[in-house]
Amino acid sequence: MGYNETLAQQVRKLLGQNDGLSEKQMFGGLAFMLNGNMACGVVGEELMVRVGPENYDDALSERYTRPMDYTGRPLKGMVYVEEDAIAEDLNGWVSRGVEFAGSLPPK
Repeated sequence: MGYNETLAQQVRKLLGQNDGLSEKQMFGGLAFMLNGNMACGVVGEELMVRVGPENYDDALSERYTRPMDYTGRPLKGMVYVEEDAIAEDLNGWVSRGVEFAGSLPPK
């Protein structure tokens, strides 16, 4: 499937330098990991964000989001964010993923 390298570069810039950050090929795209836990990523032209189960319904109620269903079944706690929402608030979406991943114990 691949991923939008320009979007990946924008995410890298927002994440900055952090010892706990890494990148991994996942879900047919590129995932950004914080201490071994996925925070967000880029699949095709979309951002995938791990918002967590508690924030899942709120995230889905926002425009330009949909359940992440890479396996054919929605992965609760993870959403796809379409290009229009990325253009409106990429920093906010990346921050949500980092906040959730940062709340988990390191792997």
